[in-house]
Amino acid sequence: MSWIDQFQGLSRLPDAIRNYLLEESKIVTVPANTVIFGPGKSPENLLLLLEGTVRVQQTSDAGREIVLYRVHAGESCVLTTACLLAYEDYSAEGIAETQTRAVAIPRAAFDKLVSDSIEFRQFVFTAYSKRITDLFVVIEEIAFRRLDIRLAQKLIELCGAEDTVLSTHQKLAVELGTAREVVSRQLQEFQRRGWIEQTRGTIKLIDRNEIGKLAKS
Repeated sequence: MSWIDQFQGLSRLPDAIRNYLLEESKIVTVPANTVIFGPGKSPENLLLLLEGTVRVQQTSDAGREIVLYRVHAGESCVLTTACLLAYEDYSAEGIAETQTRAVAIPRAAFDKLVSDSIEFRQFVFTAYSKRITDLFVVIEEIAFRRLDIRLAQKLIELCGAEDTVLSTHQKLAVELGTAREVVSRQLQEFQRRGWIEQTRGTIKLIDRNEIGKLAKS
């Protein structure tokens, strides 16, 4: 088995295409907290993640940040795909949240495979369409869902076995696409209800049951 078999859709590639992909691509390692790409930069490779997580986020003119999505092992970055297909520069930045290993497929090889291989083309557009759907969900949540519900969901998602979330108000605001002050006010309300306790950089869930009920409402 090769790294190709870690990606659903690529395992069906004909032998000649597999061999070409293996010859033209290379495996790269990126340290945690490295900015992999950013606004105004042109993509040189399609990256397929083998290990780690990459956070893709955008910053507004006013300086507000929002997490658009994360790329996990076995996935590709839809923004990179879009920029490669349209020959455009990035409009957001990708940051390695952990040490990351990825397969880098150069633009020339990407163009050839999209043109010559229906299996590779299906792999690219299937991943692209799925991530676009995910982005619509993000937009819908920000535009139409109450912040208290989204915050409760995020706390449940981030807490570990000890019911503790290690995060600042600013980081939570970035995750939710809102202002830090708004998150702070909502967390103060949760604390007033006796649902959480806060210390610097830490939020402890005291009444996970009530937070869970709100998250599911």
